[in-house]
Amino acid sequence: MNRNVLSRRVLAGVALAALALTGCGSSDNDSDTPAAGSSSGGEYASLSGELKASGASFPDAYYQEVITSFKDVAPDVTVNYNATGSGTGKKQFGENLVDFAGSDSLVKDSDGVAAGSFLYVPTVAAPITVSYNLQGVDKLQLSPETLAKIFQTDIKTWNDPAIAADNPGVTLPNTPITVAHRSDGSGTTNNFTKYLEAAAPGVWKLGTGDTVAWPSNTQGGEKNTGVAQIVKQANGGIGYVDLSDAKASQLTFAAIKNKDGQYVVPSLEGTTAGLEGAEIKEDLSYNPLNAAGAASYPITAPTYILVKTKYDDAKKAELVKGFVKYILTDGQELAKDVDFAPLPTSLKDKALAQLDKIQG
Repeated sequence: MNRNVLSRRVLAGVALAALALTGCGSSDNDSDTPAAGSSSGGEYASLSGELKASGASFPDAYYQEVITSFKDVAPDVTVNYNATGSGTGKKQFGENLVDFAGSDSLVKDSDGVAAGSFLYVPTVAAPITVSYNLQGVDKLQLSPETLAKIFQTDIKTWNDPAIAADNPGVTLPNTPITVAHRSDGSGTTNNFTKYLEAAAPGVWKLGTGDTVAWPSNTQGGEKNTGVAQIVKQANGGIGYVDLSDAKASQLTFAAIKNKDGQYVVPSLEGTTAGLEGAEIKEDLSYNPLNAAGAASYPITAPTYILVKTKYDDAKKAELVKGFVKYILTDGQELAKDVDFAPLPTSLKDKALAQLDKIQG
């Protein structure tokens, strides 16, 4: 568990204990007054049952924190989220094998999810880092054109003139580049390739999607953690990894040139700046990639929970609504502790309104 989250829970426990002791000495006239904070916890305390979910590994660290915290207010609910990758999550959701799915990418006809049968619920956002491992180089800048050439292996060594042009005054070794990418169907891949197509038009030639045809001389890893492991083990390695997993693996990340021509390192502040420039569609999907703004980190990715518009079991619908509501309310306070940006208030309110459309 994240240390900041643990500390907050310990302090909350101490506060509640003190409140309880104070209450023991109170008069009977106060017996009908609810304890501070009980309205939030009481809302979920009556829920019981199990939720099964799968999908994106990108937000997994955040969802696991929320699941642990939710157990404190809904002790009779068990939520299992399996970070299979967005592609598998959407497939299992379409096959009714899970109650909801996590996805960083939008649903396509080929995903097996019937149109009109689901809703997008945005939850948090985070930067996709370009993490690298290059001995002797602790700071690196990359333009989108150079990044595109690296990942489609047009650039093969670290002292290539294009990389040198992005990094004046930096001594770059002739180390071969090892490109790491996702081997599974991935919303992180989808967002990363969408960014390259938008920011390096005419240069990026591999297209976009949960999977793309990577060159044969690249290496694939399962989930964000698999890509992080390849980068960490290979001197000369480079890959795209969510900020939370990149930090957990102690990786170094490059500053990426944004739409305004500024080199920006991945951060929650840069992510928030990117969210502010994103256009929200009617179905609540949005695209913060390559957003304008001097402070915007350009590879900022959204993530969603896919819920059904109608559940056959009314109790299941109530459980899904309760858990997702918790994510969008109390759960937002956990986001920054695990390197995710909470939703802007306007988008969070729209996401909460989605829950009213769930029938069951």
